[in-house]
Amino acid sequence: MIKYCLLLLLPIFCIPELKATEPDAATIYIQEHYRIAIEEMRLYGIPASIKLAQGILESDSGRSELARNSRNHFGIKCKNYWIGPSYYHPDDDYCPDGNLIDSCFRVYRSVLDSYRDHSIFLRYSRHYSPLFELAITDYRSWARGLQSSGYATHPQYSAILIRLIERYNLYRYDQMAMEQLQ
Repeated sequence: MIKYCLLLLLPIFCIPELKATEPDAATIYIQEHYRIAIEEMRLYGIPASIKLAQGILESDSGRSELARNSRNHFGIKCKNYWIGPSYYHPDDDYCPDGNLIDSCFRVYRSVLDSYRDHSIFLRYSRHYSPLFELAITDYRSWARGLQSSGYATHPQYSAILIRLIERYNLYRYDQMAMEQLQ
């Protein structure tokens, strides 16, 4: 009888210590940037959920080389009219002979400046104007609209944004912003 009791008690002592789970990088990114995204939604009419999902995706939750070295969280390239500092980084630009060349990206003084420039870039570009005809809380249509407007080259860009928004419940920040607007 004693042998059986000891065998039954033995597994209890073998259970590894359970530790509290650390939040993942995206969760930390959201906690650090959701207020900025809400403010940008209020000022420029871009869903906070979209801003956060793009920031998470484009900057690898603030951990990418581009984000770390230029504070560029949205992968916005220089364009011919950019007069600010630049950072060169391989992306999707090729020279005429077909070799990958470094792309010119905008450098920002702060992440807030990156968020603001992204808002201005979308809001005042005729290229993205159809987005602003969509409901501000319709993140699925916004994600599809960004892709159809050519914001990114990845064929699953909109689906990835939607998955991020739904995985992290980012639409709640759209609702928070809407409550502030009332």
